Amino acid sequence: MRAAAAVLRAGACHPLAWVALLVCAPLAAAEGTRLPDIVVTATRTPQASYEIPASIGVVYMDEQADTPAINPSEYLSTIPGVSASDRQNYAQDEQISIRGFGARSTFGVRGVRLYTDGIPATMPDGQGQVSHFNLDSAERIEVLRGPFSALYGNSSGGVIQVFTADGTEPPTARFNLVGGSYGTGRASVNSRGRHGGLGWNLDFSHFQTDGYRRHSAAERDSGNAKLTWEAADGGTLTLLANTLSSPAAEDPLGLTREQMAEDPRQVAAVAEQYDTRKSVYQRQVGAVFEQPVGAGHRLRALAYAGQRSVVQFLAIPPAAQARPTHAGGVIDLDSDYYGADLRWIWQGELAGRPLEFAAGLAVDQQAQHRRGYENFVGDTLGVRGRLRRDEDDTVGNLDQYAQATWHLAEAWSLTLGARHSEVRFRSADHYVTAGNPDDSGRTRYAATTPVAGLMWRAAEWAHAYASVGKGFETPTFNELGYRSDGGGGLAFDLLPARSRNGELGLKLRPHSTLRANLAVFRADTRDELAVATSSGGRTTYRNIGRSRRQGVEAELDWRPREDWRLQLAYTRLDASFRSSFLACAASPCTVPDTPVAAGTRMPGIPETDLHLALRHGGEFGWNGVLEASYIGSVSVDDRATERAPAYFVVAAGIGHGHQTARGVLRTFARVDNLFDRAYAGSVIVNDSNGRFFEPAPGRTFTLGMRWEWGSR
Repeated sequence: MRAAAAVLRAGACHPLAWVALLVCAPLAAAEGTRLPDIVVTATRTPQASYEIPASIGVVYMDEQADTPAINPSEYLSTIPGVSASDRQNYAQDEQISIRGFGARSTFGVRGVRLYTDGIPATMPDGQGQVSHFNLDSAERIEVLRGPFSALYGNSSGGVIQVFTADGTEPPTARFNLVGGSYGTGRASVNSRGRHGGLGWNLDFSHFQTDGYRRHSAAERDSGNAKLTWEAADGGTLTLLANTLSSPAAEDPLGLTREQMAEDPRQVAAVAEQYDTRKSVYQRQVGAVFEQPVGAGHRLRALAYAGQRSVVQFLAIPPAAQARPTHAGGVIDLDSDYYGADLRWIWQGELAGRPLEFAAGLAVDQQAQHRRGYENFVGDTLGVRGRLRRDEDDTVGNLDQYAQATWHLAEAWSLTLGARHSEVRFRSADHYVTAGNPDDSGRTRYAATTPVAGLMWRAAEWAHAYASVGKGFETPTFNELGYRSDGGGGLAFDLLPARSRNGELGLKLRPHSTLRANLAVFRADTRDELAVATSSGGRTTYRNIGRSRRQGVEAELDWRPREDWRLQLAYTRLDASFRSSFLACAASPCTVPDTPVAAGTRMPGIPETDLHLALRHGGEFGWNGVLEASYIGSVSVDDRATERAPAYFVVAAGIGHGHQTARGVLRTFARVDNLFDRAYAGSVIVNDSNGRFFEPAPGRTFTLGMRWEWGSR
């Protein structure tokens, strides 16, 4: 419990952290609308979030229907500990981190486990993406933070899960249309229903945008299907299918501070010169079967398979590709992936007290054909040229896990769990020339990550808990891609980062209309991964020593009246390197030469994140929302030489719901960045060209409508 005790010393001294507690007493006696009980599945068995010794946030999509439903960041701001930034760059996906884990990712999501309907959106190496999340058909998003995330295996500094809604009775059909600034639009059709034991949720959506910045246009088609069959004996079979098509999303790259101040809508000249862009196509299917077998036992089996293709054109000059070992400026990836999760769940008693137990086996595999090409032909740039890389990369994991919750006394419960993970990497090089030797190789990482949590029900309205655990994070194939010494082959000398995590929390329900949560936490990591060298379009990585992420989170959800709701999410996070090391000061850099002192802030992580939302109105009639966010300054590189300044933005919206004899019509209008602030919405950590900043749009307008047939 030393880590948990240190958490108190680190975070409890911040006065703002206690905002949830300060408001509870005067609000406890207020009259209002009862908040619904929240049941989550993040800990493998369905439980009320109030009874779990962990920080879990849930967002229901229909409760925030006044947003475009394009990106997960639209929904995650009400969950403390989560930093989700819309990069305004659909070639690089959203930037998401949890308690500082995943903040260094320059594309996609890493350090955080992603799932949709139980199917991993994070590959076995820890690299994930949210581009195929179909938010239009989703019911809710669950976010698990803290030590218990380790039960999901490699690279699980936190867990984000999207769940597609079940079919409805009576059946409904929906048509959604959204339009906004900078040529942004989304249209979707959705059908949900149930007939006998069969349920369905079918959705297709189209999104397109011209982009806030030049050279940032994108379009995306997404399809999602969920079919559920419930048998008379209590068994259920769920079939899942998902498709994504995102052709030639333009990449505007980042800007320097001077460029952003001059014109935040401009792009780096090389982005247009090389026509930097990315195309993604993905298809996946899955099935989940659950069957009760009597005496409190239940079996669950999940299987999935998919294929993902990525072609990306980079802005690497031809001169940098002259070396025989260079992989070129065009990335071409074809990936096949598949996996399964088999689980046994039992609910019974131990020493006369209730016990829930779950144990399972998970296997995931990715086979990737990676090719690299020059991004020029003669004097023509931004086209596919000669082959420079050709290899088959495979990565897979075989994990075993178990966890149990024992209600050992009337006011106490104990949750224990462990997961053993084994991740294997293998690369078979098919591009071998006189100047480019065979780079084939393999490596293996393994870890056992235990967790423990103790819940004390101090009163019906107050639950306190403590939890501790270990986690680990392997390098991704992208980080293994090049050796820091310039030699051929993958960087199999990299070690996985390992962390020790502690958390103390308080969950308050002083009234049926009010929820308040408070957590203080600390995570100490050794063998943290960071940039080693950067030259000629190549970035290499190394292990640098120790780091620490510690802080405090507070959350408030209050409904004083049927038509009013107040939400507050606050995070104070101190993330720093605890070991000194050498870093690169500029590119090209083949040998790190600039000292980074112990105590330096880690890049990409805001120190303060505060979000406030006030909603008025109900499902029908007029409704409105007012949101305000304050994000603290963010360091942009390991040396902390520059920061993206703190910013404060406000959004407002108004809508109307109207019931007719044929269905329901809902409309809304929304203004984001109401006061037209200029700020960097996200940063590209350790960008070798100093183009760290990705500007956020100024004042933007969105109009939306949804027509629903068959409702009520």
